[in-house]
Amino acid sequence: MDIPTSSEDVPDGLPHDIILDNVEALIYVADIESNELLYMNKYGREKYTPAAGKRCWEVLQKDQTGPCSFCTNPRLVDDEGNSTGVYTWEFQNTVTEQWFQCIDKAIRWNDGRMVRIEIATDISLRKEMEHQLEQERLKAEQLATTDMLTGLRNRRAFFTLGEQLLREATRFNQPVSLIMLDLDHFKRINDQYGHAAGDAVLTHVSRLMLATVREADIAARMGGEEFVLLLPQTRLSQATQLAERLRARLDQTPASFNNQALHCTASFGTTCTELPAVTTLDDLLNQADRNLYKAKDHGRNCIS
Repeated sequence: MDIPTSSEDVPDGLPHDIILDNVEALIYVADIESNELLYMNKYGREKYTPAAGKRCWEVLQKDQTGPCSFCTNPRLVDDEGNSTGVYTWEFQNTVTEQWFQCIDKAIRWNDGRMVRIEIATDISLRKEMEHQLEQERLKAEQLATTDMLTGLRNRRAFFTLGEQLLREATRFNQPVSLIMLDLDHFKRINDQYGHAAGDAVLTHVSRLMLATVREADIAARMGGEEFVLLLPQTRLSQATQLAERLRARLDQTPASFNNQALHCTASFGTTCTELPAVTTLDDLLNQADRNLYKAKDHGRNCIS
């Protein structure tokens, strides 16, 4: 059986309304000039409240005082008033909050005027799946760059972001400082109170770090009880002052675990790209590490 190509070809007993009313999609026709709603199939009539003389934006949207800002009419006709063909787009309806993929086209109505016919298919389920996939992607990305215990950047993220930061600093000839800190006698806490207590101390230290640094600074846990802070646009004297504030806060603010106060200190090593032979991220880390061990040798809970 051939598919009908015009209204004259449609056999008796199979009128257009029966076909259109059984399509699981919104189909409507509106005047291009006046936006008057001329036709809506059953799918649309059941979801909206069409009325004679109403304009499409009065029925299909809410809180509208005029044509929609996203109306596709200008895309559907050229400067001479002729149809430009099919236009496909997606949007979220303000009445039903459903997502639709819309296929629009300007055609001549039976009285000769130009109208817009739109077929809008519900893609809400697809959009929800896309949203879930995006959330999973972001979660996976966060897991790949975040130390899950402390919420700080992990070692991988530190090197990635640190290299970017140094490139920018070199480009604009700005100093970058690094602070490395290692908790003193951390093994004693684990041995005496257990690893859960040790985790509580690590989390406590990370919170103090985040409360001390700026948003542009990179705070990371490099592993175990070792942490680093990478500080853009910061001279060595400024980094040393910041390290002293953090050292004092850590010394004066014990962590809490099972209603017990766990006192912990840290040793600090600082360095800066303004120093001779300190230009790369590895240079910063190596120099700060050497200075940190000097602080350990000088009795811990101090800065070198």
